[in-house]
Amino acid sequence: QVQLVESGGGLVQAGGSLTLSCAASGSIFSFKTMGWYRQAPGKERELVAIIAWTGNTNYVDSVKGRFTLSRDNAKTKNTVYLQMNSLKPEDTAVYYCYLVPSGSNNDYWGPGTQVTVSS
Repeated sequence: QVQLVESGGGLVQAGGSLTLSCAASGSIFSFKTMGWYRQAPGKERELVAIIAWTGNTNYVDSVKGRFTLSRDNAKTKNTVYLQMNSLKPEDTAVYYCYLVPSGSNNDYWGPGTQVTVSS
């Protein structure tokens, strides 16, 4: 089993910054992809940012230039960080950590962390 522990959500004013972190533990050596999705009230869950084990990243257009996804330099830690700058009220959502372990087609989700951006 794989467990994902998220931290860093909260309330921030528009223009502010937050950093989310997600640490994977359990039956995992490395990952294929790891990152973040979000779901706002009344909307479908959408990809925010994803990183491959190779380090390649992909972002939804609405966050490009504002959000940066990175991984722990000690690759054995299987931890990723989402630095969110210039936050907008439309970034308000529950953010979910996501992981696909290497050698697996299963996906794992964290419990979610609330990010609220006030105008």
